[in-house]
Amino acid sequence: MIDNFENEFFGIGIQNGKTPENLGVLWRTAQNMGASYIFTIGNRYAKQACDTHNAVKSMPYFHYKTFEDFYNHLPKGAMLVGVELTEEAVPLETFNHPKRCVYLLGAEDHGLSKLAIEKSHFLVKFNSELSINVAVAGSIVMYDRGIDKPRFIR
Repeated sequence: MIDNFENEFFGIGIQNGKTPENLGVLWRTAQNMGASYIFTIGNRYAKQACDTHNAVKSMPYFHYKTFEDFYNHLPKGAMLVGVELTEEAVPLETFNHPKRCVYLLGAEDHGLSKLAIEKSHFLVKFNSELSINVAVAGSIVMYDRGIDKPRFIR
């Protein structure tokens, strides 16, 4: 049940993002949807023109050179939720979001690394045959998290 928001938080980021535009759109949406922080793994970009709300200055931004560095710095008690179109991933429509988690998205052309998929506590996917733009995918995940439904797991 959504009855206690005291200990709830989430971060969202991209592994090896392909374009700076996608990152800027994701940052702006993350700020609007209540993310606690944003991050990148691998490629690093400066301020994005499409980040018109200047989210990177309004919320914590972290950059990790490698997945291992990122994974070693997950917040204590946070679950890693990989967003990837795989057989073992559960449909977002039926997914129960952890109260404390980090959402990880991959670039459209390569997706998440094999290691990221293996280390994810949960994998979610969309009901689609093809990949979705990473900024759009992240926005949908954050929207689904924020819908007023008693779907959080403890």
